[in-house]
Amino acid sequence: MMKDLAATSLKLNDGRLWILDQQALPQQSLWLPCESVEELVSHIRALKVRGAPLIGLSASLLLAVLASRGADKAELQQSLLTLRASRPTAVNLMNNLDRMAQAIEQPGMAAAVIAEAYRLVEEDRRLCDAIADQGSELVKPGSRLLTHCNTGGLATAGVGTALGVIRRAHERGKVAGVWVDETRPLLQGGRLTAWELGQLNIPYQLICDSMAAVAMARGEVDAIWVGADRIAANGDVANKIGTYNLAVLARHHGIPFYVAAPHTTHDPACVDGSAIPIEQREPTEVTGVSGSFGSCQWAPEQAQVFNPAFDVTPAGLISGWVLDTGVVTPQQVEAGIFKQALR
Repeated sequence: MMKDLAATSLKLNDGRLWILDQQALPQQSLWLPCESVEELVSHIRALKVRGAPLIGLSASLLLAVLASRGADKAELQQSLLTLRASRPTAVNLMNNLDRMAQAIEQPGMAAAVIAEAYRLVEEDRRLCDAIADQGSELVKPGSRLLTHCNTGGLATAGVGTALGVIRRAHERGKVAGVWVDETRPLLQGGRLTAWELGQLNIPYQLICDSMAAVAMARGEVDAIWVGADRIAANGDVANKIGTYNLAVLARHHGIPFYVAAPHTTHDPACVDGSAIPIEQREPTEVTGVSGSFGSCQWAPEQAQVFNPAFDVTPAGLISGWVLDTGVVTPQQVEAGIFKQALR
């Protein structure tokens, strides 16, 4: 029997997994059931389930649900392989499923799989709290912060990563306001981060991605905080498309640029950013827009589209990597602290 649990955007109730449809927010709070692997994969690919930590947790919990219903070892292993292929860039999914694969091999398989899924959820909550505490120490009183995409409770089981830092710093009276990039093409900033900050009563202003440079040039940005979907062994970071732009702008304007992520996002097997697989998404995400409000096409029907979901920010542009295990500095990266994990 599985115990109930609840987070901002996923829950278990009476042995059923539910996810909050992040494509319907902020207009609707719509909870969707996840009864099968095919259903969850569809939700993940449609970004109804999104955020590197949350994708991994939802996949792990579904395996636990299937195990509780009597799925055998072969079925769980095939389900795991299918889930693993659903998003190629976010390494949290692979790390979580590696642990679930070990649980599948344990005696008393069903109980082991269920216990491991719950353990991953609790670990994520602790990791988020540790990141928030570490990062908030770097935020100066009265800071005007800029963030990209969504990295809060919607993307994790806890308070979030970069947005968790902002939340904790706000609780400590350090945040004067937050600039929220709308985050084209799917507007995770405009729809999700703005919604979360509003729920938390943190003052913010929403801007188009192309307006960030103006805010920096006017001296109205004190630091930039982003999350990560994968950190390479040398410190290069893959994150939502548009992150690299901000890092370049931050360097030009002398603004600190921080990455906040759990240590599980570090991939020691990935030598540098060039080895990170970058997902290419559907052209329709760029040629128009769709959501709970409907769909609209604004580009010519035959327009050719380049739509990478992520970009890679070189380690040399990053002021600090804020992990649950501590803050990694550029000097430490130059000395090979990330690369040590390869040995």
